[in-house]
Amino acid sequence: MWHWEANPLNGPAVLGMVIGGVVILILTLLVVMYSIYWQRKLIGWIQWRIGPNRVGPFGLLQTAADVIKLLIKEDVVPEKADRAMFLLAPIIAFVPAFTVLAAIPFSAHHVFTANISIGALFYVALSAITIHGVMLGAWASNNKYSLIGGMRSAAQLISYEIPLGLSIVGVVLMAGSINLNDIVEAQAKSGLWYVIPQILGFIVFMIASTAELSRTPFDLPEAESELVAGYHTEYSGFRFAFFMLTEYVYLFAMAGLFATLYLGGWSGPLLPGWLWFAIKAFLYISFQFWLQATMPRMRVDQLMSFSWKVLLPLALVNIVITAVVKAFV
Repeated sequence: MWHWEANPLNGPAVLGMVIGGVVILILTLLVVMYSIYWQRKLIGWIQWRIGPNRVGPFGLLQTAADVIKLLIKEDVVPEKADRAMFLLAPIIAFVPAFTVLAAIPFSAHHVFTANISIGALFYVALSAITIHGVMLGAWASNNKYSLIGGMRSAAQLISYEIPLGLSIVGVVLMAGSINLNDIVEAQAKSGLWYVIPQILGFIVFMIASTAELSRTPFDLPEAESELVAGYHTEYSGFRFAFFMLTEYVYLFAMAGLFATLYLGGWSGPLLPGWLWFAIKAFLYISFQFWLQATMPRMRVDQLMSFSWKVLLPLALVNIVITAVVKAFV
């Protein structure tokens, strides 16, 4: 178990933390860059299009070119916007999405991540802060489309956080710990990934996590067809890029949580642990892109009803079944 010690941090410890943070940031940026590339290629293939193929070999540098374009574009702040809040919102949205990666065990060695004893709770609690950045940016923009997108986002994320958190409880009950590394080790020791005994919780998690990421068919906060771009309509340049970065960093973090909870995380035969983790996270990310290419967008009333009337009862049923099985088997 991980324990807090009140010893002051020394120079090497602080340096190690900084180096670890930089390494994870670089890794995350690379994952985001090539997740976007893979998204465009996969959806292009499904829709009989070519996808990126101009910048770099096979179009591998297309996303880098897009990022450079965003960074050099003019940073426009609407005249009637709340300037301070408008500028702060993308940062508030991004920081929690990146910080939760500290709790995800990429391998058994925790070289650049923390073995936090309350890892699952840490993830759920911290990721909820992102909604404040989204809502703040929408309100500060002084734009009705942005405000509607922000309100949709707040309602959606709060509603789907509950079944998402409850779906994790079943896994926690089976492993007997909320430490994410303990959950991986419990699956490795039993020789059974929790996706099988926790199939109901797995289904709830997959649907709720898709809604938490605001991805198709739950992309109502952005909804280009009726809201232009929703909460980030008034953002441009690198501040718009921050919101997009937040979306894809959160996708990577959710993929890591999925791999850890249901597919045994870094555990697996023959291959290195980090490679097993990467393969499992890649499966989740590809699934989200496949959904984007095939599913239509839901209506708002359908979205909210589905969370409270379907997912929440299913998540509670899963907890009861898991608790009964643990008590008597």
